[in-house]
Order: sequence, then structure tokens, then C-alpha cells
Amino acid sequence: MSHSAHLFSLRIAHALTEACVKDKYSFKRFGQDLLAGLTVGIIAIPLAMALAIASGVAPQYGLYTAIVGGFIIAMSGGSRYSVSGPTAAFVVLLYPIAQQFGLAGLLIATVMSGMILVGMATLRLGRLILYIPESVTLGFTAGIGVVIATLQLKDFFGLEIAHMPEQYLAKLMALAQALASVHLPSLLVASATLATMLLWPKLKTPVPAHLPAIILGTILALVLNAMGADIETIGTRFHYQLSDGTTGMGIPAVLPSFEWPWLQAGANGQAFQFNLATFQALLPAAFAIAMLGAIESLLCAVVLDGMTGKRHSANSELLGQGIGNIITPFFGGIPATAAIARSAANVKAGAQSPIAAMIHAIVVLIGLVALAGVLAYLPMSAMAALLLVVAWNMSEAHKALHLIKTAPTSDIMVFVSCFSLTVIFDMVIAISVGIILAALLFMKEIAEMTKLYDISTNKRYVDQELPADWAVLKINGPLFFAAADRIFSEIASLTEDKQVIVLYLDGVSILDAGGLAALTKLIEKCKANKTKLIIADLQFQPIRTLARAKIQPIEGVLKFYSTLREAMAEAPIITQQTEITADKQTQ
Repeated sequence: MSHSAHLFSLRIAHALTEACVKDKYSFKRFGQDLLAGLTVGIIAIPLAMALAIASGVAPQYGLYTAIVGGFIIAMSGGSRYSVSGPTAAFVVLLYPIAQQFGLAGLLIATVMSGMILVGMATLRLGRLILYIPESVTLGFTAGIGVVIATLQLKDFFGLEIAHMPEQYLAKLMALAQALASVHLPSLLVASATLATMLLWPKLKTPVPAHLPAIILGTILALVLNAMGADIETIGTRFHYQLSDGTTGMGIPAVLPSFEWPWLQAGANGQAFQFNLATFQALLPAAFAIAMLGAIESLLCAVVLDGMTGKRHSANSELLGQGIGNIITPFFGGIPATAAIARSAANVKAGAQSPIAAMIHAIVVLIGLVALAGVLAYLPMSAMAALLLVVAWNMSEAHKALHLIKTAPTSDIMVFVSCFSLTVIFDMVIAISVGIILAALLFMKEIAEMTKLYDISTNKRYVDQELPADWAVLKINGPLFFAAADRIFSEIASLTEDKQVIVLYLDGVSILDAGGLAALTKLIEKCKANKTKLIIADLQFQPIRTLARAKIQPIEGVLKFYSTLREAMAEAPIITQQTEITADKQTQ
């Protein structure tokens, strides 16, 4: 693959083809994939459940996402090592959708987002990831981390809150008012789980910290509940109804089955009404899910490329993500995208191809069927502690602090804006404002780099004496709309007392429509003030712009030269012509 081909190629199952057909798959590599898939699958089971709960739906839907979405995206996508499933980034988007439209609305929004992702892949928009500044991504990921952490405080402390408000500040008020209802046994379980997750890595074992932490938290909760502590678990909070009418606690030990998304339950368990109004209401949410899914999956692929030295196909990965998110909701799965932590664990466990991620999905499926009864005993407070650590890792606080300490003021402004807007409002507003603000600040900085220099007496450029009514000016930098008006206004002010102005443009690489309009105004000003304008040493892009605009030399007003030396060689002739013209006008 060429240096930039990964940004433009589009092929279904690109990664699978590259890793298993082109690179000649072997039993040895399959063994490595099997070990990696087992490792990541075990990691994914509690994470998928916790993220589904945080998103406002029952835990089994997170498992369905990891199973169906994780398998299909790995099989059809463009990144060899990405592991897809429910992720923390989606929580702030999915929770309000689930509250307002129920599971049915969330699944329909997921299908719509998948269609948008397929459209983005078809239009070859994968390369646009290069244009999202780090200050924007760090800002909204840090903000998402804060929001997720805030949502976990209720279960972490076992607080009694009947309904959590939608607005962030209102959430803080509700949490503060409920502090008197702290449930000490739940807090003890959560604290033990959190402490284990923080201390376990110091042992430097290959076992991921959240597994022993969840096991310890569950055992402690079982002991305390046996003593009458009444700690809430997945089994006591979530219930399901089977086809025979029986009701169970926790997670149903059944395979994900096909069902039309709009036939699932709506808000508060009511029937969902799928109509044009609902479609229009869900469209912005679907677009936001698609944008975040694209950003997360492509950022994850870039990180994995850095870890492995391989190249992903950006558009093929978007295609795989789109296909996965179209199909998964028909089996009860919520939005899926590549998870950086699970994908990194996949690489560290020795993964060789997308088959490792496909095995991870099968492991989650086996865990759902075989361990559903055991999973019902997981305490909600332990799951909250797990998500607090996930939120902290997602926030990338060390990178954010480094950016604040070392980055230019403009990047800090963008970061703070994205972070604040994500926390106070939502991620869609944050990303939109962040990208626009970053673009405006960038244009401002670039415009300020465009400078005008008077080189009339600079012997390096002009090796002859010029008349007093001559000015030779050099422009360095792009002449686009944000800079051109300022530069050409400065030049126009010279036309009142200069007979000839020479513009040396070898340092101008870009002349856009705004620059062309400003130049046209300058030409009109020169014509009115009877000043000759000479343009020398144009680069290719400005020449092409002037040619398309049909800007031609104007006798006595505008002239072009290939080089500044040629223009200066004509100086005596031009001076003589100017003097003759002046004499005629005097007579």
C-alpha cells in the first residue's frame, strides 16, 4: 500500500483480506489470535454490561453489541487489530436518547448512524480525521470522562435518587441533595473494588485489574447481603421476560435473536411510535453517533498503527463500522465502535488479524449463555467503580494537562471550550463549536503570518537606485480572504504618492477568491490614482487563479513579469514613459 493509499482505499473486509490472504495466515498465527481473543473477550464481558447500564439500557444489550457488532465490524472493517463494542464515549449521547425514546428509539438511531457511516465511507471521508485538532478530541473526551464519572456517583455511594435530571448542573444538585442517603455497604463494596483496580497493576501480572476487582466486589457484596446489607445487584435491578411468560432476574441466558428495532419497548416501557416526526427527532442524534463513532474508530486505528507499524484503511474501517451498526440493532445491540483500551489489550495479547476480535465476540457469546446466572450477582456499586476508572482513563488527564502547560493560547481556548460545552451541554455542540473555533483561530494565526515588506532599498533584491516615486514591496504568506484585505489596503494607501508599485510575490503560495477580490480593488485604486502596478514572480496557484479570473495586463496600469530582475531591468523605460505621460498631461 502506498504512503497515502490507506486514506483513500475502500474495500469490504479489507483488514481480513490483508491479514489472512495477502499475509498468508497460518496455524501459529491462529493460535496467537485465539489467545488474544480469549483475553479480550474476558475483559469485554463486565465492560460491555457496565457501559450498557451507563447508557440507560439493560446490561444484556451491551453484550449483544459486543457479540454481533464486535464480530461483524472485525470481519468487514479496515483495521487489523481494532476490537469494537459499546464504548464509554457513547454514554453521554445514548443515555438521553434511551430516556426519551426508550430502547426502540436508541436502536433505530443506531441503524440510522450506520447508514451515515456507510455514506461517509462511500464519499471517501475517512481522511478527514486528519483535520480534527488534538485540542478538540482531548476536550470532548475529557468532558465525556467527567460526565460518565458524575453518572456513576449515584450507584457508587448507593444514593436514593428517584430521577436523575438531564442537565449536568441539575445532576450535581440532585447528587448533593441526596448525600444524606449514602448507603455505607454499597460504598464499602465500591471502595474495595476501586482500591483493587488502582493497586492491582503494581503486581505487574498479565491479569487485567478489573477482573479481580469485580470478583472481590461481588464476593464482598454477597457476604454483606447475607448479613442483611441489601446491596443492589444486576439481578435485583434488571428483570426480563421470556417467551413463555416467565420473569427472570438479571440477564437472560439466551442468544441474541432477530427482532425489528421499532417493535422494542419505547420510553417507560410504552409502545414505540415510529413516524416521520420521530425520525426527524432521532436524525440529529444519529448524526452525532455516526460522527463520534467515526472519530473514535479512526483514532483507535491510528493508535494501533503506531503500536504495530501496520496501516489501516480509513474508509474501509468506516464501511465496516457502518455495516456493523446497521445490522447489530436488529439483534438488540446498541451503537458500537472501536474501543481503544480493548484494542490495545488485543495487540499486547499478541493478536495477528481481525480473527482475534471475532474470537473475542464468540467468547462474550459463550459468557452470556454460560455465566448469565453468575453475572446477576455483580453489585451495581462495583460496576460504578469500574466505570469511574474507565472514565478516568478516557479523560486522558495527563495529555490534557500537558496541552494546557505547553500548547499555544489558541489551542488551550479550544480545549477549554470543548471540555466545558461537553460537560454543560452535550458533545455535539462541543465538537461543532470546537472545530469552528479551532478553524477560526488557525486562520487568524495564518493571516497574521502574511507580512508586507518594503524592499525598495534592499540591495539583496534591488541592486539599482530607484526614483523616489517607486516602491518595491515583497509579500510573504498566503493571500487568502483573512489576510488579503489588510495587505492590499496597506498597499493601496501608497498609490496616492507613488507612481510605480512593484509587488514581488515569490513568497505567495495561495491566492483565493477573497485575495483576488482585494487585488481587483487595488487595481481599480491604481487606475484612479494613475499609479502603475507591476506584479513579479507569481507562483503556479496564483497564476492559475488570475488566469481563471481572466486578469490581463492593462496598458499604463497593470503589468506582469516573470521575475523581479526582469521588472527592475524595465525600470528606466517605465520611468521614461511615466515622465512623458506626465509632461503631456501638464501641456
